[in-house]
Amino acid sequence: MDTQDLWTSDAVRLRELLVRKEVSSREVLAAFLARIEQANPAVNAIVTTCPEEAELAARRADDALARTGEPLGPLHGLPVAHKDLLDTRGIRTTYGSRAFAEHVPQADSLTVEQYRAAGAIMVGKTNTPEFGAGSHTRNEVFGTTRNPHDLTRSAGGSSGGAAAALAAGMLPIADGSDMGGSLRNPASFCNVVGLRPTHGRVPSWPGTFPQFPYVTNGAMGRSVDDVALQMQVLNAADPRCQVAVPVTSFALEADAAVPGTVVAVDADLDGLPVDPAVRKVLAGVAGVLAGLGCEVREATPGFAGADDAFETWRAWYQVLSFGELVDQRREELGPNIVWNVDQGREVSGADLVRAERNRMAVVERAREFMTRHELLICPVSQVPPFDAELRYPAAVDGVPSRHYLDWMRACSRITVTGLPAASVPFGFTDDGLPVGVQVVGRPGADADVLRFAGVLQEAATGSRIAPVVRNPR
Repeated sequence: MDTQDLWTSDAVRLRELLVRKEVSSREVLAAFLARIEQANPAVNAIVTTCPEEAELAARRADDALARTGEPLGPLHGLPVAHKDLLDTRGIRTTYGSRAFAEHVPQADSLTVEQYRAAGAIMVGKTNTPEFGAGSHTRNEVFGTTRNPHDLTRSAGGSSGGAAAALAAGMLPIADGSDMGGSLRNPASFCNVVGLRPTHGRVPSWPGTFPQFPYVTNGAMGRSVDDVALQMQVLNAADPRCQVAVPVTSFALEADAAVPGTVVAVDADLDGLPVDPAVRKVLAGVAGVLAGLGCEVREATPGFAGADDAFETWRAWYQVLSFGELVDQRREELGPNIVWNVDQGREVSGADLVRAERNRMAVVERAREFMTRHELLICPVSQVPPFDAELRYPAAVDGVPSRHYLDWMRACSRITVTGLPAASVPFGFTDDGLPVGVQVVGRPGADADVLRFAGVLQEAATGSRIAPVVRNPR
């Protein structure tokens, strides 16, 4: 089989070829390693590689399949690179920070364990901003990850390395994590799919505060089917994680029925500034939904108090996570982490009481809203991919940004609701930059979100699989 046919294939098809022994794990790995060598110098998405370990794992996968006739697991033979926030045994894990530039963990994080056990072949680590702080992937260890659709633009973040690697055909599957949009924003910027699952759907270990409802791990792919394949692995209870929701099926029907589905469209998430280029692309959402037979309503659950809840609790969480590190090694850390901790130390008990009251009010309004609407459709990002040399957009549609979190509120407001949300490709600006749409579902209805997202992606773009950027420009 032609090498290009392998690295342009979606993960579901690759797995079928592997299980049928039409191609070997070693052949698939070789194709992706060659693609990484070709595309990564321009994109800078994969920052650490481990080809020797990957080749041994691929050989073991082939030998096991030949011996038993059974795949190692749902991800048998599929190359993966893990976000550089996840510990990988014996493989450098920097967290994007100079303070950990040579750090080599002695154990895998739970997510890495899950991918290994499912038969995936680890090829390295994907880039992230320092400790995942921000939705633009750049750090002082590895530099900036660039958008394969336009190398002068941001790939988003904090899972920007993962999204860019998928878009450029360097990986068929990828993991990520999300607090204020770190799976969804880069998916939108790079024209791939990212799912922020219900908190507790994906167990996480080790962790600073597993009960903290704003942080979750998740999956990315070029199609919802590839994301669902990974969620079959990630959605598993583990005794080391203190938060869990019941395991659910992520088997997606090929022709999920949508006529009659009641869908709310909120074009600006209750009044956020949105760049005109994004508005122009997403102006077509209602027509696509109507064409699918949905009952479309312009409506919002209301997000009063959401920004205060997110920013206050996030600041507190940053002190919990990085306060001691800032005290000990401030000069080695970037401006985002230092600012986060300094802000967090200004948070009082009264601030947390107010923020939690605001959070619960948003959660309750969203819950009630979703009893009358099956899905909420809204922007993923308020801006298209911006200049990669910027730290963050200085303004959105003429409204100045207060700080580097401001332009991410289309995602962070949904985070506060606690609802599952996916970013799926929808269209392109006049400049050829990707714009995704956010599909938000009822509490715990992660699989339903993916099912609908796949139908919407196909209706909007003509395919359930986002095309690979063959020659990043």
